[in-house]
Amino acid sequence: MPSPRHLARSDRGAGRGRWWLLALVIAWLVIGGIGGPTVGQLSSVQENENASFLPGEAESTRAAAEAADLSPATIPYFVVVSRDGGLRPSDRTAVQRFASEVAAGELAPGHPLSDYLAQPQPVVVPNDPQRPEAVLAIISLRADRAEQMIGEDSPITLAGDRLRGVSERVLEPAGLTAYVTGPGGFITDLESAFAGIDGLLLLVALGVVFVILLLVYRSPLLPIAVLVSSVFGLALAALVIYPLADRGTLELSGQSQGILFILVVGAATDYALLLVSRYREELHRHERPMDAMRVAWRASLEPIAASAATVVLGLLCLSFSELGNTRSLGPVGALGIAGALLSALTFLPSVLVLAGRRIFWPAVPRHDDQAQHDIDLRGRGIWTRVARTVGRRPRAVLVGVTVGLLACAAAAPMLDVGAVRQTDIFRTSVDSVTGQRELERFFPDGAGSPATVVATTAQVPQVVQLASNTDGVSSAQPGPSIGGRTVVQVTFDDPADSQPAEESVQRLRGSLDEISPELLVGGPTASALDLREASNRDLRLIVPVILLVVTIVLAVLLRAVVAPLLLVVANVLSFAATLGVAALVFGLLDLPSVDPQIPLYAFVFLVALGVDYSIFLMTRAREESGRYGTRRGTLLALAVTGGVITSAGIVLAATFSALVVIPLLFLLQVAFLVAFGVLLDTLVVRSLLVPALTLVTGPKVWWPSRLAREKAAKVSENAAKVSENKATEEDA
Repeated sequence: MPSPRHLARSDRGAGRGRWWLLALVIAWLVIGGIGGPTVGQLSSVQENENASFLPGEAESTRAAAEAADLSPATIPYFVVVSRDGGLRPSDRTAVQRFASEVAAGELAPGHPLSDYLAQPQPVVVPNDPQRPEAVLAIISLRADRAEQMIGEDSPITLAGDRLRGVSERVLEPAGLTAYVTGPGGFITDLESAFAGIDGLLLLVALGVVFVILLLVYRSPLLPIAVLVSSVFGLALAALVIYPLADRGTLELSGQSQGILFILVVGAATDYALLLVSRYREELHRHERPMDAMRVAWRASLEPIAASAATVVLGLLCLSFSELGNTRSLGPVGALGIAGALLSALTFLPSVLVLAGRRIFWPAVPRHDDQAQHDIDLRGRGIWTRVARTVGRRPRAVLVGVTVGLLACAAAAPMLDVGAVRQTDIFRTSVDSVTGQRELERFFPDGAGSPATVVATTAQVPQVVQLASNTDGVSSAQPGPSIGGRTVVQVTFDDPADSQPAEESVQRLRGSLDEISPELLVGGPTASALDLREASNRDLRLIVPVILLVVTIVLAVLLRAVVAPLLLVVANVLSFAATLGVAALVFGLLDLPSVDPQIPLYAFVFLVALGVDYSIFLMTRAREESGRYGTRRGTLLALAVTGGVITSAGIVLAATFSALVVIPLLFLLQVAFLVAFGVLLDTLVVRSLLVPALTLVTGPKVWWPSRLAREKAAKVSENAAKVSENKATEEDA
């Protein structure tokens, strides 16, 4: 029994500890107060243009640089004006008034639109000079000036809004229909799609998590503490990300920002679930919350830190990408995970200890010396039953699950990965998509978005002739010329954002090599082609790097070689099965092609995040194996951690599902792949495949650690089998 002097010293230590915890909470309140508004400002430093993501050595990027020497790079808007039954002679006046008002207007007070225009007046082109059914008004902004900010808004967005406002005021009252499309129109609609991301997406994600936590904890107080912890983690990440993006050190796209929110909320909640579960266990064994948290924190630190390290290092592997948006997602996501980790390991434990046991109200855990891990395998709980099932026939479970996953993976090659048309980007009706369809209805498919080739004056006739004779090319015309160099504009038969147009670019590049390898093909179609090819290169390079990094982290954590290899193989099989199911679902829903970047994103999240649940299971299995042997330790770990890990998987799947509130095809496909894959990892791989693999492999799973040579636990293992057999007979 402790002496009174010892108790007094312990009380003084606990008192000092509580002051430190209070200081931590105050520090996090300051971080939240400063960083919270910064989260709302992240959208002002986004960059959503495809061209800005391309590598500098891409042919289209070099071609754009050459063309910029002859004429400034522009961002065009296409305003398609039509009338049912064809245009009237009087419509010319309305179109001219529209053009005049556009050029004379302001983007914002003190910012005339004319300061940003590449040409003083819009260029107006009829689809048929004799009997026009529609006219195309082309308004182009200088790209260098369009990159500036007016307040918190981009001139690109303001110009798009201005064009739509003038068309509603001038053209529609005259009975004309007008749509704003083209690169500028699509960027405007993309900005609008992401405009509410810092509010709606975060609100939906937090709301979904709150409901799940209410069901898990059956407490109204604990979910609030967990959600505040995740919000503070996001605030800390925003305090670092915003200045870096503002200075151009890293690029923040709308999709990266959306994924950042989901990652932080999901990861912080997962870490909280693991910590709170262990803390609740220890409250049964310790009278004082401080002592219980000390034990729980130390026990949870290793798996939580390893989980975060796996995700952070996996994300940082994206730094090897050739694409700016993929490359920047690495540090953006890594900073988010770091914020979630720090908040979950400092703010949340402090709040839990300061609040005491009442934070769990009404199901307050009592000090009754009952240790959660002391349960046997004869219980009636669902996860105890699962553990007994796996323990009774591990080989049958292993074969059955593996066959099922392989059957799903067999459909993976059916996943349609390729060019995604701009008209398929949005899941809702937007002006730019409707306008693009109208543009293709009245004008040549490639009109408005020609490819560009910079040639010497002497080469121009040969370039024009060769390009005109290339399959898929509609026309080739000389453009601006300066200092003996000329831009040749090549229009395709097919829409500029289509797969056939990309194939035409490839043929054109091959043909021009016959004249000179220095001739470069640029333009929107060439940029899309280079983007897809860079994505394919990224997939081939980054996937093996991530697998190597994850294997090393697991080897260090588990102090073994065999177990990490088995876990990685299991997760790769799970990823392949997820791709197969996605191919079937996307085909059934008749969804367009999958963007080439999506498989890489899905791989990063599913391997780095999916292996987390195996980490949580296997670290506990390793701990229990030291006491009871590999067999009983694995089954006990499955029974004890089943509920919390399943809850963590459901939370992460639900948070990624929140991405569907943004009406973009890309994020819908990412949301399905990650949400389904996480559930597959949680409910099948971690619950059945990994335990079965461990039992079949036996103690050698921990090789080369001493656990691989266990002998003393055999008696305990035999006793465990007898106990399990009795429980199985009772189940029957």
